Amino acid sequence: MKTLILVTLAATSLAACVPAPSPDPVVVVDPAPVAMPVTGVAGLQSREPDACHAGDYVAALGQPGTVIPTLGITRQYRVVEYRGIEPQEYDPLRIVFRLDAAGRIQNIDCG
Repeated sequence: MKTLILVTLAATSLAACVPAPSPDPVVVVDPAPVAMPVTGVAGLQSREPDACHAGDYVAALGQPGTVIPTLGITRQYRVVEYRGIEPQEYDPLRIVFRLDAAGRIQNIDCG
């Protein structure tokens, strides 16, 4: 009887060491991505040369920045001081006057 108990105990303890069968793998299916039509990138605009007609004011190069209001500009413009902070929004129809350290018009372009 002792032997039967020992054999039964040995068999049950060995059965506990056998790994359980692995479950079937779970397959997750992602739905197909929906392609959205691209109509353009918001905020970007094409840069056309002299769309703001900055070339009309080339005669003002080298003059003090104080003459800008007297030029008779009928569209939007911006004056950027020497080493000044310039906002980064781009407007191809706006004229930008950039001044040098002496306050004279150094560059005129669109933006």
